[in-house]
Amino acid sequence: MNVDQYMDEVGAAARKASRQVAAASTSVRNAALLGARDALDAARERLLAANAEDMNRGAASGLDAALMDRLELTPARIDAMLEGLRQVAALPDPVGSISDMRRMPSGIEVGRMRVPLGVIGIIYESRPNVTVEAASLCLKSGNATILRGGSEALASNCAIAECLVEGIVSAGLPAAAVQVLETADRAAVGQLITMPQYVDVIVPRGGKGLIERISQDAKVPVIKHLDGVCHVYIDDDADQDMAVSIALNAKTQRYGTCNTMETLLVAESMAAAVLPRLAQAYQEAGVELRGCERTVALVPQANNATEDDWHAEYLAPILAVRVVNGLEQAMDHIAQYSSQHTDSIVTRDHARAMRFLREVDSSSVMINASTRFADGFEYGLGAEIGISTDKLHARGPVGLEGLTSQKYVVLGDGQIRT
Repeated sequence: MNVDQYMDEVGAAARKASRQVAAASTSVRNAALLGARDALDAARERLLAANAEDMNRGAASGLDAALMDRLELTPARIDAMLEGLRQVAALPDPVGSISDMRRMPSGIEVGRMRVPLGVIGIIYESRPNVTVEAASLCLKSGNATILRGGSEALASNCAIAECLVEGIVSAGLPAAAVQVLETADRAAVGQLITMPQYVDVIVPRGGKGLIERISQDAKVPVIKHLDGVCHVYIDDDADQDMAVSIALNAKTQRYGTCNTMETLLVAESMAAAVLPRLAQAYQEAGVELRGCERTVALVPQANNATEDDWHAEYLAPILAVRVVNGLEQAMDHIAQYSSQHTDSIVTRDHARAMRFLREVDSSSVMINASTRFADGFEYGLGAEIGISTDKLHARGPVGLEGLTSQKYVVLGDGQIRT
């Protein structure tokens, strides 16, 4: 079977399954998730054997150490997948909830109901556990899903998919509710993102290159973010100890995440007090500083920053630092260089804090908190399928509600329009 025919069959099956999943009760969808959990638990040896096949192939092809680490399934990672399924099953179900009901002068009642998006295509790299995370969130929110993992994880993803389908079928739902593409042919991705007759939205999870290509070529709406160029601004009226703590955590708690601070902005009135303290802490943590002229004057060990540094998402122990005149210049810098992911202000001034909240145009804007909190779990969503910096439909961490839409519902008692 050629790729075009294969993808047409996958898409048609997903579209048909999506109607059945959307109509299923919360208890049925939860039973499918818990059935998948049991099937994965019973198939540990099979999962590890499939993963060993991928690991051997990856080593033979020269896959780098970071990707090999992300690819590996361990007993602990399988345990985490099982716990993730349990947690998603325990989350409140947004589907079918009705809100904003109001009675109109005509006598009709008007409100909005949460409904699934339909069929969600997810394209991701390396980590087999994403197969479980993505499938569980889509299923809980009443959607069918088509999953295309990286070719390096094909055996692992197919083995996981068999277990997911076993649980889904045991609950009386169609096997096509979750489909993992069983081909490494890149043409399958091209088909997946250009099938609006079957697919309602695409979620790419991977590097910037992958997401840019998907966004450029897709004929289906895409939920995405390209960069995580996150800022912390230490204001004139910041508590110094709090500022140091937040700026250190935002950079060093983890380096390789999209909500890690990449540029620190410091008001000039605070720079002499906080930058030497921070520089010492960053040096102890092994962080390289790249600063503006005023930063280098205060912190001689900092290297001179270039224009590229203000645009950079390092995902590494490197930090760009700029001394600014105050709030206005900080917000101007963010407007020019931010990727609209997450930006934070440290201040005790309520009026400035409120201006920052209103005027900084990012998917998460914070006062006196580390950017590392920009995460679905930390926001109380239970789990997330990704983070969106788009402005339509979903913005910020995308959890179950972000995988649904709303439709208007009208309740009448025989009213007619005159």
